Amino acid sequence: MSVMVSPDAASKRGERSSTSVRGFSFSISFVREVGIIVLAAYIYFFVRGLIHAREPEAMDNARWLVSQEKALGIFHELRFQEMILNRQWLVDLANAVYIYGHWPVVVGTLFWLFLKHRQMFPVYRTALLVSGAMGIVFFVLYPMAPPRLVGELGFVDTVTLHSEAYRVLQPPSLTNRFAAIPSLHVGWNLLMGIAIVSFSTNRLLKVFGVSMPIAMYVATIVTANHYFLDGVLGSALALIGLGVAWKISRPRQPVWTMTRRTYAPAIQ
Repeated sequence: MSVMVSPDAASKRGERSSTSVRGFSFSISFVREVGIIVLAAYIYFFVRGLIHAREPEAMDNARWLVSQEKALGIFHELRFQEMILNRQWLVDLANAVYIYGHWPVVVGTLFWLFLKHRQMFPVYRTALLVSGAMGIVFFVLYPMAPPRLVGELGFVDTVTLHSEAYRVLQPPSLTNRFAAIPSLHVGWNLLMGIAIVSFSTNRLLKVFGVSMPIAMYVATIVTANHYFLDGVLGSALALIGLGVAWKISRPRQPVWTMTRRTYAPAIQ
């Protein structure tokens, strides 16, 4: 005896099956990408942490960079920090940008790309990995102390002096004090800013995408964690990483020309 199944019932059953397959595929893809990023982050911080014993070399490199900035007439980091030290709210703002404006922004933007613009997620993930790998080469071959650790320069370590929050987001065991150059705080925020401006249709998010890399660049300087040239090099490595990722992905259009019509739906 055969059982007749109505077309509507068969259609609904097929839709449920298709939804289950898509959900399973999404879960597998998400877990895989999280695993890749976590492994890369562990390697990144592990390698950074291998050069703690090279303090004399890191100090000499920092003094050399300062001498080069002075020769170029761009060593104004101390003057910029002094402009905020007597205004506690500015110190708190700079610390907040430096502490909460990096990893939360990077992770949040990647998650948004994965959900809303899946085709573009691998590009920016790969750009982070490539620029991070290049950054590691600099950290190993050219360790450099940040301004806050070079005593004779007269900088104040505003982040650790006024807050312990940064130690939660980036524990000391995973932190290398002598990785001032390049500044991937600036470089990676620039990458996330490019992604937000390129794919979001929300004007406020676009403003955030433009302003956050700039705010981070300023914060790295006034908190005495980086020199002017650190951010420049970090941005250059990030853009190189994006270019390499683009070549790998074989895109049809440049990143800055892609719109909501080209790829997946933008954030509502």
